[in-house]
Amino acid sequence: MSEATGCANCGRLIDGSAQKFCPACGQATPMHRIDWHFLAHEFEHSVLHMDRGILYSVKELMLRPGHLMRDYLEGRRARQAKPFLLLMVTAALVVLASKYLLDQAVIDTDSVLAAAEAARGNAPATAGEVAAIKAYVAVTSWMSQHFAASTLLLLPFEAAAFRIAFHRFGNLNYPEWLAITAFLTVQTFVIWTVVMVLQRWIPQPELWLLGLATLYGIFSLVQFFQGRSRWKSALRATLGFAILFVASAILTQLMVMVVVALSMHG
Repeated sequence: MSEATGCANCGRLIDGSAQKFCPACGQATPMHRIDWHFLAHEFEHSVLHMDRGILYSVKELMLRPGHLMRDYLEGRRARQAKPFLLLMVTAALVVLASKYLLDQAVIDTDSVLAAAEAARGNAPATAGEVAAIKAYVAVTSWMSQHFAASTLLLLPFEAAAFRIAFHRFGNLNYPEWLAITAFLTVQTFVIWTVVMVLQRWIPQPELWLLGLATLYGIFSLVQFFQGRSRWKSALRATLGFAILFVASAILTQLMVMVVVALSMHG
């Protein structure tokens, strides 16, 4: 395939050996055959290359998060991986880590059920309580099995929460907040993976995850709005997380209520 005289994508003749890209469709020319050298080159330059790509973006997102997000929104994107690609890659990483490090699903329902049993004590569960518990297990099990999809479903609510909190502060539109919240979610997934690795030595890892992810998100947004009052940025970021937590709790309860209603009429 490396000896082809035309573009493999659109068929346009190659203008010479110095031509690197087809002027008609933009594909690289000549298009080389896929072999081990090609795969190694692609993996190195699209994933492992430290001056661009996935690892570069993750590194910058954890070390200079506000600057990375500002660069992306202002159009300096050549060295960065797309935020939604990062989101899907790190979501898959969380699923694999929870399976092989914790030997459980991403969302652990057993601890919640144990807490509910302890709170009830020796009192027998009512039919309504049993139905609510079963519904909660069904909802959280679905979210765990479809972790990437449920994460994407929550992004619009997260973006809305921060847009409300930062109203008339930064003049960002809703799609820009979607990109920012995708980056913030990637941060959470990276922290989540680290916490899972260290969970044997960390008491109450869920609380550590929640606290670290929230604090790091606040720090990221303060850095993003560099040049504005840090206290105002921090307070608005805290408000955004508060709105998100309340909205997430309400959404979960609504889903549980829907499942209970469906089970009662089923």
